[in-house]
Amino acid sequence: MKMTLRWFGEKSDTVTLKQIKQIPGTSGIMGFLDYKAAGEVWSKEEIAVYINQVHAAKLECEVIESVNVHEDIKLGVPSRDKYIENYKQTIRNLSVYGVKVIVYNFMPVFDWLRTDLAKTIEEDGSNSLYYNEAELGEMGPLDIVRKTAEKSGGFSLPGWEPERMAELEVTLKLYEDISADQLLLNYKYFLDAIIPVCEECGITMACHPDDPAWPIFGLPRIAHKMNDFEKIIALNASPRHALCLCTGSLGSNTENDVAAIIRRFGELKRIACLHIRNVKHLGYRHFRESSHLSADGDLDMYEIVKAMYDTCPDVYVRPDHGRMIWDEVGRPGYGLYDRALGAAYLNGLWEAICKCG
Repeated sequence: MKMTLRWFGEKSDTVTLKQIKQIPGTSGIMGFLDYKAAGEVWSKEEIAVYINQVHAAKLECEVIESVNVHEDIKLGVPSRDKYIENYKQTIRNLSVYGVKVIVYNFMPVFDWLRTDLAKTIEEDGSNSLYYNEAELGEMGPLDIVRKTAEKSGGFSLPGWEPERMAELEVTLKLYEDISADQLLLNYKYFLDAIIPVCEECGITMACHPDDPAWPIFGLPRIAHKMNDFEKIIALNASPRHALCLCTGSLGSNTENDVAAIIRRFGELKRIACLHIRNVKHLGYRHFRESSHLSADGDLDMYEIVKAMYDTCPDVYVRPDHGRMIWDEVGRPGYGLYDRALGAAYLNGLWEAICKCG
């Protein structure tokens, strides 16, 4: 296990590299150029600036997140080929600087959805990301986007960048004729085009699950349960086509056995990294994100880490979304304190499992 933390860059993150370096057992970061729009080439020059800064802090940057897939690729329209060529070039450019894994998703329009970014937890006064489908009521996609942006504290949220949301109504309309099966075919087209480049460059693509783990706003979603990932892995036989399993995304749905999903694809050697966090179920499609501690949520962190230890012990890991605690102000889900506690907790589980076998 290689413990990392997501870092958005010095201009976009309240957390510093110096602070990340001081978290025990943390060897690197999962990087992100948050100003890059989907479909743009990540140039060697801007990659170099970012990664050299990380290396100067004596941290590794072997995983890059959110090289977003342009909607034209997901929709399967003729212009997708241009954006696929851009994606190939980004893969090549990242490989020059030692990147080994690219985390991405194939979710139409929305990377994730919450109804509150700072829901107060009555037990201790902290706050966390929260979702209650019943609260959507008559709100449509544009309404929830506006509400979420207003409560983000001025931070740009990954997957909800203004340029991606600017033509939301138009994009949603385009998906009315796209079924889940068609989305899978469009996904295969994308993979068949980029995986040969990944094999040349030594980079593994890691697909992130849908978040939350069910369809939203009538959009086709193809990555939120065991059978979905069986279909996804079958799209391309190369080991460079793999998964980034997120326990919180999968765990939002009570029907998912998260440890079993990890075991299944860990045994197949198709997990490149893991995002580990806990969730507390409050009802049907109603949950909040909790501390990482098993007792604070409804996921068994021991069983999750044990599944990793047994089947994919060498993967990259990061503690995912944390609560806002100790009066910290920062990007929702991405403060320092609770994620640092999560890293320490996961490292403790890992040490105990390693010693007990």
